[in-house]
Amino acid sequence: MKHPVDVHVGKRIRHRRWLVGMTQQQLAESVGIKFQQIQKYETGMNRVSASRLWDIATSLSVPVSFFFEGLSDDAHVIEPDPATEVPLDILKDKEALDLIRSYYAIPETQRRRLFELARVLSDVA
Repeated sequence: MKHPVDVHVGKRIRHRRWLVGMTQQQLAESVGIKFQQIQKYETGMNRVSASRLWDIATSLSVPVSFFFEGLSDDAHVIEPDPATEVPLDILKDKEALDLIRSYYAIPETQRRRLFELARVLSDVA
């Protein structure tokens, strides 16, 4: 039986990997394991050891704590706040990931302008 924390950590690994545009094979090679093991981590089938999670975090350029964001103290995934209407696990949406990748590909000055435009448009709606 999969533990909710293992599933959550696996999803966070997958989402970060997608966000940086890395394949399972590339991550596996970076960490020194087979890509099948990355698949098992991402589905929560296998638990990620502390040292392996450290290696994965280093390869994906995030702190280890990144993989635990969104968990409550009782080890269950926090439900989205209906008031914000934005799911905490927004990175599971491929369109959102593509949008984020495209956003960060824009030069910084233009990106700031786009951000301000989006903020103004969201206030109008």
